[in-house]
Amino acid sequence: MPADAPSRTPSRDDVLAIIPARFASTRLPGKPLVVLAGKTMIERVWRRVALASSVTRIVVATDDERVLNAVRAFGGDAVMTRATHRSGTERAAEVVAGPLGQQNVRFVVNVQGDEPLLDPAGIDAAVEALDSEAEIGVSTLAVPIAVTSEIMDPNVVKTVLDFEDRALYFSRAPIPWVRDREGLVHARHLKHLGLYAFRRDTLLEFPTLPAGVLERVEQLEQLRWLENGYPIRVVETVNDSVSVDVPEDVARVEALLRAAGEG
Repeated sequence: MPADAPSRTPSRDDVLAIIPARFASTRLPGKPLVVLAGKTMIERVWRRVALASSVTRIVVATDDERVLNAVRAFGGDAVMTRATHRSGTERAAEVVAGPLGQQNVRFVVNVQGDEPLLDPAGIDAAVEALDSEAEIGVSTLAVPIAVTSEIMDPNVVKTVLDFEDRALYFSRAPIPWVRDREGLVHARHLKHLGLYAFRRDTLLEFPTLPAGVLERVEQLEQLRWLENGYPIRVVETVNDSVSVDVPEDVARVEALLRAAGEG
C-alpha cells in the first residue's frame, strides 16, 4: 500500500479485489492513465478500493505494460493478462485461475477501473451479501435513479428485482415500462452499478458458460449469468457512482474530487 494511503485493518482475510484495466478504449484512449486532479484514474480507483474494510488484497489486471508500470510506481500490485478478453469478468477469471487465486481466496470483487468516486462501503455490502446467502454466487449493486433523463438513457443500465432482491433482468431499456401513464402507478427505476462480488468457484465458471442472445443484443456481460440460470443478488445502495467514459467526463469528475477535498 502506498505510504500516504489511508491505513485500515481488513475485517477478513479471504477477499481479493481485482480492477480490470484495459488500455484501449474507443471513446477515451488510455483511460486508466488519464490524470484526475493530480492522480491517474487507476490510482484513484485503487485508493477507493483500499478503503473497503472487507478487502484483503488488491490487484490491477491489465493488458498493457504502461498501466502495469504506473500501478507499480504508486506502490500498487498489478499483473499482465491476455489482450483478447471480451469483458472485465473474463479478465478477472484469468487472474483467479493463476497463483493469486490459490492464496486463501474465497470471494473476488470485480471493480470497474473507470469509477474514481466508487463508494468503498458498496464493496463491503456486496461481499456481505454473498457471505450471508450460501446459495448465491454473484452479487452486485444498484441505486435508485434520481434524474429522470437517465431512465431513457441507453448508457445507463437498469435492473428489476424479484421479492428476494434477486435480479430478474438488466437492460439498457427503461424497465419497468409504465404503460398506464394516466393511472396512479408508481414505479421505481434502479440504476445498475458495475461492481460485482463472486464466489471464487463461480467466477472460474464464467469463461466456460455460453454467451446467449440477450447478452449479445444488450451487450451486457451480467446477462450471461442469468441466461445460464445463475441468480444474482442485488444490494441497493444510496450512493451513486460517476464513471469516466468520454473526455467530457474528466472535468466533471475533477470538480467532484476537488469538492470532496481530494484534488
